[in-house]
Amino acid sequence: MRVSAKADYAVRAMIVLAAAEPDEPVKGEAIAEAQTIPMAFMENILSELRQNGLVHSKRGAEGGYWLAVEPARIRIADIVRAVEGPLATVRGEDPDELRYAGDAEPLQQVWLALRTNVRSVLEGVSLAQVVADDLPAQVKTLT
Repeated sequence: MRVSAKADYAVRAMIVLAAAEPDEPVKGEAIAEAQTIPMAFMENILSELRQNGLVHSKRGAEGGYWLAVEPARIRIADIVRAVEGPLATVRGEDPDELRYAGDAEPLQQVWLALRTNVRSVLEGVSLAQVVADDLPAQVKTLT
């Protein structure tokens, strides 16, 4: 599995928001600067996160972004899905829909297992756990 720059940037932006004071907007520029993310890219990512209900935004001098959901309820998988779509696809297709012939037939099971494991890790870690540096035992064991 490849984690795109977009997914990485989105998760990092959400971590900045989770670490900020609750209900205090953080400027997009501050997020981009804190994580050395190009501002144009950051604006697009924050827009997608807002459209997917993960952040709120307010325009103006007192504006910025803040989490729409408490950090303990936001999973890394939620963020990745918001900006990239499904977690694991094969050629853009859901592994459930794939069909292989002959000797390659068991390959579908490999792709399904991959998706299950990716989901297990990314759905098992919340923003709050990352911010608190309290990752689940499962993740610590894998690393």
